Amino acid sequence: MATSELDGPRLAPAAGGPPRQLVVFLHGYGADGNDLIGLGREWAPLLPHAAFVSPNAPEPCGMAPMGCQWFDLSMGDMSIIGAGVKRAAPALDSFLDAELERQGLTAESLALVGFSQGTMMALSVGLTRKDKPTAIVGYSGALATVEELPAPGQAPAILLVHGDMDEVIPVEAMTMAREALGQAGLSVQWHVSTGIGHGIDGDGLRLGGQFLTQAFAGALTAG
Repeated sequence: MATSELDGPRLAPAAGGPPRQLVVFLHGYGADGNDLIGLGREWAPLLPHAAFVSPNAPEPCGMAPMGCQWFDLSMGDMSIIGAGVKRAAPALDSFLDAELERQGLTAESLALVGFSQGTMMALSVGLTRKDKPTAIVGYSGALATVEELPAPGQAPAILLVHGDMDEVIPVEAMTMAREALGQAGLSVQWHVSTGIGHGIDGDGLRLGGQFLTQAFAGALTAG
């Protein structure tokens, strides 16, 4: 049986009964699982049969003692960030395996939603897992590594959303991610939130919920 040391807040399906989908939120640097779990309440009307979980990252954050980090953040040096993502990946992989097993679900029912550092984790792990999720939604993040990208027909559906006034991770990071994934033949939907900094606005929230709804419906049809 898969085991995991990660844990965090959860929301059961709004419709009651066993879940048909699992949405995993990956929070940003210095936050914790509580930072994103509220998105599940916003999306519950669109995804009434989805369970939501938002694990706390495995390390205490050096810059925010009450928060957590997936890895030590050294902005501007993507090689260091890439190495940090790889070090954190096994713990997240193990958590996803354990959570799917606990819910009695398969990878076709899984979506990853990241913010900032969590988007780096969502893209890296989501694109390299043996059993890939149906969808990845990345807010205000970046693609930390382009190694081991999947073949186009085996990739999750991907949506990237970024504010054009982001002072932490510039919107150019989304452009670079979109172009790198596109060069590998992967299809990426994207949206730039006008006048938005390092955060998620109403448009981004709405688009993310719609994207997940469509991706899960498509996976069900394909299955």
